[in-house]
Amino acid sequence: MMIVCDAKKWALLFIVLVFARTTRAHEGPPFPLVMDQKVDRYTVSVWTDPDVGTALFFVIVNAQDLPADLHVKIGVQPVSGRLAEVFYQAERENLQDRVQYKAQVQFDAQEFWRVRVQLQNGQSVAETIATVEATPPGYGRWDLLIYLSPFLAVGFLWTIAIIRKVKLRRHLNA
Repeated sequence: MMIVCDAKKWALLFIVLVFARTTRAHEGPPFPLVMDQKVDRYTVSVWTDPDVGTALFFVIVNAQDLPADLHVKIGVQPVSGRLAEVFYQAERENLQDRVQYKAQVQFDAQEFWRVRVQLQNGQSVAETIATVEATPPGYGRWDLLIYLSPFLAVGFLWTIAIIRKVKLRRHLNA
């Protein structure tokens, strides 16, 4: 009975490992790319999680009189110049204590990228430029196996201990 139950557990584990889908989870907190930089009449902070694939950018804008028609764009281009600069429109998020813009930017390779943040309204255009390295998104379905390996190792050692204990009892009872 115990062998059948163990076989079912191993089969279930095998199915989970083989058919597990890659999750699009956030792998780490955003970090500051630009902090409290004066850009024209605005004070701007840019935070990012620059994963290869879809990267998140948060632009926090502070000003005495923030115009209602302010638009934020984020332009990215590889430092190598292998691609033309592409701009992404950031969406305004009204939070309790600040105005923040959020954009999802596409990075196709792990390399250094030039990031241009443009603030536009009816009267002016202001911008700041920074450089960021796009980080690899992870190992996909192998992440599960990597993170699960310590638990599998403990389970394997526990199984060996149980088998030895059963063999010892049989040997002593014989």
